[in-house]
Amino acid sequence: MSEEILINFTPQETRVAVMQQGVVQELHIERTASRGLVGNVYLGRIVRILPGMQSAFVDVGLERTAFLHVADIWQPRETAQERPIEKILAEGQSIVVQVVKDPIGTKGARLSTQISIAGRMLVHLPQEKHIGISQRIEAEAEREMLREKITRLVPADEPGGFIVRTMAENASDAEFATDIAYLRKTWADIRDKARTSAPPSLLYQELSLGQRVLRDFVNPETSRIVIDSRENFQKLSAFAQEYTPAVESMLEHYTGLRPLFDLHGVEDEIQKALARRVDLKSGGYLIIDQTEAMTTIDVNTGGFVGVRNFDDTIFKTNLEAAVTIARQLRLRNLGGIIIVDFIDMENEEHKKAVLEEFNKALSRDHTRLTVNGFTQLGLVEMTRKRTRESLAHVLCEPCPTCDGRGEVKTARTVAYEILRELLREARQFNAREYRILAGPAVVDLFLDEESQALAMLSDFIGKSVSLQSEPSYSPEQYDIVLM
Repeated sequence: MSEEILINFTPQETRVAVMQQGVVQELHIERTASRGLVGNVYLGRIVRILPGMQSAFVDVGLERTAFLHVADIWQPRETAQERPIEKILAEGQSIVVQVVKDPIGTKGARLSTQISIAGRMLVHLPQEKHIGISQRIEAEAEREMLREKITRLVPADEPGGFIVRTMAENASDAEFATDIAYLRKTWADIRDKARTSAPPSLLYQELSLGQRVLRDFVNPETSRIVIDSRENFQKLSAFAQEYTPAVESMLEHYTGLRPLFDLHGVEDEIQKALARRVDLKSGGYLIIDQTEAMTTIDVNTGGFVGVRNFDDTIFKTNLEAAVTIARQLRLRNLGGIIIVDFIDMENEEHKKAVLEEFNKALSRDHTRLTVNGFTQLGLVEMTRKRTRESLAHVLCEPCPTCDGRGEVKTARTVAYEILRELLREARQFNAREYRILAGPAVVDLFLDEESQALAMLSDFIGKSVSLQSEPSYSPEQYDIVLM
């Protein structure tokens, strides 16, 4: 299936859309002021060790201290043994670490001491003497051939190992040799900086999103990469010429008058990817709720009534939902624990077919994931590796009115709160008069249905109460002013 990659550049952010048959499959956004940290290598300083959690907090110069677990501390294989973190690290110690997870929500970045540097064809593991092959390359003969090729190109006396990436299946010896030289030089520069720098300091910064597209996103199905900025087209062309020559011919500079993302309908897809409800072509729909603990996806038949029977309607809705859910996970970059509540199916063959369709649709995903079958409650549990913030967390923030609850109190609930607060104020302070400042809906309620309740309270406390409508107030906001 032919694939196109669209790159929209502005001084503030870079946006990438991966398209298949005119439909957006993936969205990636990187803002200039807050570039992702995954892949960055730092010289950090241990500020605190927590033996009870077998973890350490490391200052790498970020807003929040980063987190290092004992399981992410690299040790030589021949001497590897389980040792408590307090025996391995000490407070105040300098340490070279790499970010494996961006800060998400209130959590700091997650670190590892096992460094890996990604190139076009290979990933360099400076601390390991090991040649690995991507699991996506399944043919055993191909795996052995690639392993022998890398072993031949890497001198036995040189430290470090390599993992062959999926896109290296048809790479030549010259391309491998170029990648090896680039990765070894990068690691040598990191070591030199680590020796001469004081913690905390940045030793190596991962490539920008535009450069990562050329290195990581391109695959045999990619037909072209369209860039809407002349300056960045020239920069990426120069980068491709030096590091990814096979990609250079795919680059195109878009010069049309209409914005690139508007032309291909990407702007609309971004808005849809922020919505809670996703409509299916059949008339059914999904409800996607993202919480801190997990993401839940509920499938509903909606207006789809089918043509045969109820079981067939449910089956077809679930099949369509399986494909749509896989695409939404990529679009929204949802990670962590994900629970999918397909519509209940009695037929075991239908369940098996839906699960197969779901796994098939998920196979396009470049992110590591695991899918479990239907539970006793009829739910599908899965996990998707989370390394960066989701699309919603990048573009949105919690609503200041409901503080992320997704609901606000009714005008009547707020009115009753005001009556209780007014009684408390009257018992505490001896004011001449009280004035209620609230949103229009609450004030209207006091003037109409709850006017008797307000009059009764005014009589009870022996003070007059006036109302003042404040259109700028949120539905739950109010003030009681002592006059």
